[in-house]
Amino acid sequence: MKKYIDQGKKDTRSGYGAGMTVLGRTNPKVVALCADLVGSLKIQEFIDENPERFFQVGIAEANMMGIAAGLTIGGYIPFTGTFANFSTGRVYDQIRQSIAYSEKNVKICASHAGITLGEDGATHQILEDIGLMKMLPGMTVINTCDFNQTKAATIAIAEHEGPVYLRFGRPAVANFTPVDQNFEIGKAILLNEGTDVTIVATGHLVWQSLIAAENLESKGISAEVINIHTIKPLDEEAIIKSVKKTGAIVTAEEHNYLGGLGESVARTLTTSYPVPQEFIATQDIFGESGTPDQLMEKYGLNDKAIERAVLKVTKRKSVH
Repeated sequence: MKKYIDQGKKDTRSGYGAGMTVLGRTNPKVVALCADLVGSLKIQEFIDENPERFFQVGIAEANMMGIAAGLTIGGYIPFTGTFANFSTGRVYDQIRQSIAYSEKNVKICASHAGITLGEDGATHQILEDIGLMKMLPGMTVINTCDFNQTKAATIAIAEHEGPVYLRFGRPAVANFTPVDQNFEIGKAILLNEGTDVTIVATGHLVWQSLIAAENLESKGISAEVINIHTIKPLDEEAIIKSVKKTGAIVTAEEHNYLGGLGESVARTLTTSYPVPQEFIATQDIFGESGTPDQLMEKYGLNDKAIERAVLKVTKRKSVH
């Protein structure tokens, strides 16, 4: 299998900050809004270079979404920034009415998503945000896997016309995708070819899937690994093409199994090419306080859990 090199662990939120710095220098229509979390969103450089294009709204997230919607009317491309929990759950009505229904060109950028938020605990560890956002008509939903991909996605969504939800995280994780990659919204990335099982992963689980695939190879199992950075629109063609070859699939995500990537994949396969599927995701529960590694282990969101799911689904394939 192809070997991927960790170029040095970085947090994906810093990838967002780096992307915003580029946009500040290249796209005069881009403006940034933040709900009192500039340091957490890593956008200080954008602010320093473009103070007239930054709006600090304070802890008033609902107001931030309304302001962002209004700014689009003047031709601006607003990027809102706060924690994922406050980017979605706290402001769902404003997003639904003022942004999605009104078809406003707002980029909702959400840091500290998922269980890897860590020590802040269950109130902040949103695990249902992908489901909330993908159900909104016209909303594009992106969940990036590392620093480089987050930077590329941040730059790319400025060129996309329409509302976008961009999800990223807090901890430093492996940075392994190309530095100068071409980010295509809605296009899956085949990371490793395989013949026995398809592993479709998103966000922090992509690197864990690559580790699992390497370990499985030593056990005689050939795993195909696909990076699904865009949950909606989903690259159904890439998924169906892969499972026609492998005959089984494992979906891996740092999100509730209800409403996430796995559910979208299941719908696709049910209507097009049914095969056995196993889900790596949280099991309809809230999180708790702990380090990211502790929580990923406890909630079954790591390479070991992916390996177990692969062994289970390949056995199901033999009797399918």
